Amino acid sequence: MSKAAFGFSWRSVATLVLAATTTSACYVVPVVAPDGNVYYNYYPLPPAGSPLPPAAGPHPGQPRARPPQMGAPAPATLPVRLYPSNDRATRTGVITGSVTNMMTGKGRFVVEYEGQVLSGEATRVVEDEKRGVASAYSPGGMFMSCEYQLNTPYQGAGSCTFSNGAKYQMHIGG
Repeated sequence: MSKAAFGFSWRSVATLVLAATTTSACYVVPVVAPDGNVYYNYYPLPPAGSPLPPAAGPHPGQPRARPPQMGAPAPATLPVRLYPSNDRATRTGVITGSVTNMMTGKGRFVVEYEGQVLSGEATRVVEDEKRGVASAYSPGGMFMSCEYQLNTPYQGAGSCTFSNGAKYQMHIGG
């Protein structure tokens, strides 16, 4: 058969096949912003766990649908500030750190003190949902113990004692 009978050549077929195969494998590449957040250029569905928009009202005569039940509250990372309350603590001044409230009665606690990073956990006392204790430890051997009381899941106050005798008043949240 001749080239004129079909109106195309093998070269044009090969070009079309090559173009189709090279453009059919598209990837969505995440972009990381300077603040560490990951962004996607295209996301066809809402992320898992995000609330759905309210549905349109029911047709006349149909029962109203119940609103969707939301899951447990998301964990919240809160700033922690420790203010000196004895002479030993005044040598270092105000210390900052963070606590991540997991909204389950538990949390993760991190603070930097005298060049060491202390990490540990915070736990609410069962008898009193607002009171809790926090403990942290560094690989260098420094440790601390705190008692606190939350006003809300995002704010509270307490006191902390370090293994070197330094004592601080702790403020949680903004």
